Amino acid sequence: MDALAGLLDGPRARGAFLLRMVMEPPWSVRIEDRAPLCLMCVTHGEAWIVPDTDTPPVRVRPGGIAIVRGPAPYTVTDAPDRAPQAVIGPGGTCHTLRGEPLAQSMRLGVRTWGNALDGPSTMLVGTYQMAGEVSRRLLDALPDVVHLPADAWDSPLMPFLDDEISRDDPGQSVVLDRVLDLLMIAALRTWFSRPDAAAPRWYRAMGDPVVGRALRLLQNEPARPWTVASLAAKCGVSRAALARSFTALVGESPMAYLADWRLSLAADRLRETDATVESIARQVGYGGSFALSAAFKRVRGISPQEHRAGKPELATGGNP
Repeated sequence: MDALAGLLDGPRARGAFLLRMVMEPPWSVRIEDRAPLCLMCVTHGEAWIVPDTDTPPVRVRPGGIAIVRGPAPYTVTDAPDRAPQAVIGPGGTCHTLRGEPLAQSMRLGVRTWGNALDGPSTMLVGTYQMAGEVSRRLLDALPDVVHLPADAWDSPLMPFLDDEISRDDPGQSVVLDRVLDLLMIAALRTWFSRPDAAAPRWYRAMGDPVVGRALRLLQNEPARPWTVASLAAKCGVSRAALARSFTALVGESPMAYLADWRLSLAADRLRETDATVESIARQVGYGGSFALSAAFKRVRGISPQEHRAGKPELATGGNP
């Protein structure tokens, strides 16, 4: 698994919230859905994304794409100083600032929502609704808003999503989930290739002949009983040299990286397969279900069974 594959392996939409948003100015929608990641493509007109953080407003024009990292709220609007007129909550619920529901009054058709069917501004919006659908390392690598203007990338997936999003054919939700994943990966691949992307340290470390090899070994063979000494031997360097270089380039020790990688793999398999906790534990390098459960609880604040059931993780101060 190469660096990019490891980074982008996380996005897997499952019943993602997808819609076409059509708006007539003046308009302003506050997003409070606490979703971990949202992708927005502007097909006509323009939109401003105004984060609640110190990040300045981002203007997105036709052909441009923006990826917004949650769960902090933000506003999508026709003007950066426009006061919100509607609020989007968890699960795509929509209401006025006074709490009056807007889902029906602003429904314009299949997966189409807005204040005017022929409004000049049109956006395609796809939202990953659960934190488990996106890897922590991916989220940690992203700024509040990733913006790719139309002249910075070219993908046939945007017009394809535009064509598919309002269809209501059998199995359409699965089709849209996969298109969203592909579009997200294409956009992130383009963004990480830019010199101003500030890629994470571990991603850049893949270019180092020694540390990059160590990272690939850990990613490809997580179940192996690695030690720093055995990893160093595979890389052809001393234990001390590997530990020093790895920590300097990646920002954490080889064993800390491996522990987090194993837990991330286990978390994905708990959600995506019916395998037992014992089986998954051994697949990713733990001695058994007890060892995995203890590590999961310590780092993520919940048990593997609770994670599988969809319970939100707690802030425990563990590794991201």
